Amino acid sequence: MSFSRRQFFTLAGAGTASVVLAAPLRALYSRESGGKSVFGQGYGALQADPQGLLDLPQGFRYKAFSKTGEIMKDGNPVPGNHDGMAAFAGPRKTTILVRNHELSPGSRTTVVAPENKKYDALGRGGTTTLIVGANRELIKDYASLAGTYRNCAGGSTPWGSWISCEESTATPDTNTPGNANNVSKMHGYNFEVPARATGLVDPIPLVGMGRFNHEAIAVDPKTGIVYQTEDRGDGLFYRFIPKQPGFLQAGGVLEALKIKGKPQAITKTGFTVGQTMAVEWVKIAEVNPVLDTVRVEGFAKGAAQFSRGEGIAYGKGEFYFACTDGGAASKGQVWRYIPGKNSNDGGSLELFVEPNDGTVLESPDNAIVSAFGDVFLCEDGDGTNYVVGVNLQGELYQFARNALNDSEFCGVCFSPDGRTMFLNIQSPGITFAIWGPWRR
Repeated sequence: MSFSRRQFFTLAGAGTASVVLAAPLRALYSRESGGKSVFGQGYGALQADPQGLLDLPQGFRYKAFSKTGEIMKDGNPVPGNHDGMAAFAGPRKTTILVRNHELSPGSRTTVVAPENKKYDALGRGGTTTLIVGANRELIKDYASLAGTYRNCAGGSTPWGSWISCEESTATPDTNTPGNANNVSKMHGYNFEVPARATGLVDPIPLVGMGRFNHEAIAVDPKTGIVYQTEDRGDGLFYRFIPKQPGFLQAGGVLEALKIKGKPQAITKTGFTVGQTMAVEWVKIAEVNPVLDTVRVEGFAKGAAQFSRGEGIAYGKGEFYFACTDGGAASKGQVWRYIPGKNSNDGGSLELFVEPNDGTVLESPDNAIVSAFGDVFLCEDGDGTNYVVGVNLQGELYQFARNALNDSEFCGVCFSPDGRTMFLNIQSPGITFAIWGPWRR
């Protein structure tokens, strides 16, 4: 069991932006370090599902829909490999879900689209959009982004869109004979999908945000600055300062975080939890290199390396991002970044938690903070996977179990009214709406 083998946080819903994330996690580690039990009752024992899909506590119910292979309202089959997802308020009390599909050119399923709506004719990834009624019935579903590569995570924006991130830097120059994953265009970009798009959007790569192994983004609602993680062992932590906040296509400035007094810091080990460090930012001159060298340029200029940066979330002026295999025991780290008060202040960085303990939780991936404060974590480990809750007292509890297979949970988010949790099983690809006696 590993406390964080993949991403710890993902900004997967609009509710995250208004909640301080630190409280339940700080309480969790306070309990752990104090020798207290980190396990609590939660909502009670999980009940076996007669349908063999999703075990939940007594009093909770679900509806399953938008399964891989089912025919969507646009006449095409639902693509596979459901992944990151966000929920937005729709008209007439509906909820709009924008959902990633982590598909490569060699995948068995694809986001179907006409050639003029695909970024890359050989790409199979992208997003689908789902309209869910107040009764939790699927009203409409359709493709909204196509022709991209391994759309794993991303993040929602304050202006009502989903930023879908490509977790690949494949190029036509890297093609090899007989390789099913060959491409016809450069990859490694972010793409924006407005929540209220009624069909396929024009797949415009947000080149100014950089070409690298993108994982997740989070937006500072005060400034419009976008913070980005990079899923590489020698990845960096970036910020994109847009020329026009809220309109990312206009371009901007890409920078990488540097710790003052510690140029080229390797943050995987050697840092003390709770120590505050001043930071500055170095400008990336070549944001769209043919080779995967954005991080190389940043590091040469003194930027700090973070070991496999993945999920990131914003809460009341603070950003939290995870490093999957950081720490002395490679069990993961969570860092906290606080932006500066003005343009001359680069802000501060703190190692928030580094558990180095593999007995608490297995491989949490996507996460969301509920309206009542509990954090819900999706497991992506070997064997049985759970959705695990962390309450404000720092107690862990099992909320849901994948009763179908050993595939990961992902895409967890809440409807804008907080009454419905939406959740994916990645393979075979199923989306759930879950409701019941949530805490108030």
